[in-house]
Amino acid sequence: MAKVRGRLGWLTVGVASSIAWPEDDVWVEYDAVEFVLHGAKQEGEHSVAPCISTPSDQNLVDQALSRLYRFTSVLGFYKRGYVDITGRTWGTRMIRYSNPRDTFTTLLQGGKRGFSCNHMPVIEDDQVRKALAFLREGRRLERVHEPYSFLSFFKVIESQFESMDRVDWVEKNLDLVTEERAVKRIKELRSQGVNVNLHLFDSGRCAVAHAGVGRNIIDPDIPADRKRIAADLDIIAALANRYIKFDAGVPDEMDLYKIRDRVAPWHAIMTPGAVAALKAGGHVENVDDLGKLDGAMVSVRLWPDPPAKQFEAMTLLPMESGNGVVKLIALSARGTIVLAFSMDVANGHVHTLLNEGGMRDGVEIAEEDVEDYTRYFHSVVGNRIVELTIEGAEPVDCEVVIPVNIIPQAPEDAVARALEQFRRSKLRPRAEGQEVNGG
Repeated sequence: MAKVRGRLGWLTVGVASSIAWPEDDVWVEYDAVEFVLHGAKQEGEHSVAPCISTPSDQNLVDQALSRLYRFTSVLGFYKRGYVDITGRTWGTRMIRYSNPRDTFTTLLQGGKRGFSCNHMPVIEDDQVRKALAFLREGRRLERVHEPYSFLSFFKVIESQFESMDRVDWVEKNLDLVTEERAVKRIKELRSQGVNVNLHLFDSGRCAVAHAGVGRNIIDPDIPADRKRIAADLDIIAALANRYIKFDAGVPDEMDLYKIRDRVAPWHAIMTPGAVAALKAGGHVENVDDLGKLDGAMVSVRLWPDPPAKQFEAMTLLPMESGNGVVKLIALSARGTIVLAFSMDVANGHVHTLLNEGGMRDGVEIAEEDVEDYTRYFHSVVGNRIVELTIEGAEPVDCEVVIPVNIIPQAPEDAVARALEQFRRSKLRPRAEGQEVNGG
């Protein structure tokens, strides 16, 4: 942890979270700022709560805290939940935040070395930042304090528009929400002759925010009021989420999975003509059109681990292309291992081709070849993410393999068996020779 020791001053915050939190500590660089997500775990009867640290001068704690609020807003939204700050502590060294009076809501854990918040969007628009902050509040309070949750979700929209523009936006978007409970509630209100747009403002926003004599309020002692605001909460939450996704253009993890072009980091390595042809579903006439991709030095790793020794410096070679796809192989430095990939430029995906790779015949195979390839093969079958890195370009990640008619094996067990079999095969010729001579 040289990075930790090299800094004097850390702000650490405890968080309430609904997302699957990592078990191990995770170092994240987001918008040129470093954050450490401290793992949440169960140690006997004691629960270790999640928290986040970031470098901070003691005189600039408020600035660091503001960065943490912005980071948690995006992290929670990106992971389709919420992360909110419960308390803080500062120290010259990193101190894990702990307060027995705080509660945290994480029920799921992201597993060991399985947590990813890669490709989180960076928010540069201050209006969008405010919308995400109000959404963070609303999601944390949802099903805990419905009236205040409703108010926070309403602020997501209210903070973005002048009054009449807000009314117009809500009217246009009521028929565009897709969340089942929200759609059901909208139909229910309309069947009663209720103007849903006006209802959300008068009987929702104003009734929660104000308590004037003779005015419509949400009375904390009236169960019907709480029940009604809880039902209306589904609508305003759906509208708030829709604004951030479609109007502000902030994708969550699943949205980005559908739209992100994984091959884009390699476009600049190829010629523009090759990219255009492959994007259109064609092929590459001349291997030279692939530019620096042909013969590139590539490292191949099982994210987030560093590459195995045999995969640190592999040579990338194109084999054939057609229908917007280029088939590639990566050859290890000693020529002992071949890994095969399919670069689907037309659809923006890269796939591992396990059935077309392996250890080569006719070359001297060493134990490290057997170990590295066996671990790679069985890890990929077990849904590990393969990442390819060429110097000067962002890493390219491959699609997760969904095994068919394969019973996955624990990678380390498979490695142990493969090494044992390899060692026996190396001893067999000598043993057979000794037997013949002895006869």
